[in-house]
Amino acid sequence: MKKVLSVLAAATLTLAATTQAAQAADTYRNYAELAAHETEGQDYRRDQRFPRGAKVAHIAIHGGAIESPSTQLADHAAGSKYAYYSFSGLKPEGNSTLHITATRFDEPRALKLVGAVDHTVSWHGASGDDATTYVGGRDAKLIAKVTKALRAAGFTVAEEVPDKIGGDSPSNIANRNRRGMGVQLEISRGQRERFFAGGKLARAWVEDPAHRTRDFYRYVAAVNKALA
Repeated sequence: MKKVLSVLAAATLTLAATTQAAQAADTYRNYAELAAHETEGQDYRRDQRFPRGAKVAHIAIHGGAIESPSTQLADHAAGSKYAYYSFSGLKPEGNSTLHITATRFDEPRALKLVGAVDHTVSWHGASGDDATTYVGGRDAKLIAKVTKALRAAGFTVAEEVPDKIGGDSPSNIANRNRRGMGVQLEISRGQRERFFAGGKLARAWVEDPAHRTRDFYRYVAAVNKALA
């Protein structure tokens, strides 16, 4: 029993260390620090829409070339019905320096938009060659509905979500809406590549709707079906 407890404790410490390391890897601790060193319109861009009466927000806080194509997915999912926000990396290279961990993403426009809705879907890109999605967050009911809808549409959803991308912290921007709970979609690279012809994820390529595959539209439709 002591050996089992020791193994569990070690695993817990390893996961905690991994999470802390991921956060420490960010170049900037918050938006103010980023804005002081990067140029808006040149290095990054902020976009948003808020249709009258919108109660759902689709957001991409690591958009553009940071975690491609989260901006395009959130934008299409929001359409003209739901609220939309994207923080997009525009650099020719090195956009990872613009990554601010979701628990510390405090860009004012994003906080205001998310704080005005009841439901949030935060779109992200995860690593991995297999086509799969990790559905996390604090909104257990919506997580179950999104998972069911994606699987019904033929997409793979992981049975478990790694702690470091679980999205269940109250400080995660996905959970900072009026209900204090949202959904975080971490989509593997293998799945994201299936959304575009040739599996290309370069920013210029994904910005052209002509390069989208049928899976792109089927995936977004499945997520929105869960919100209906």
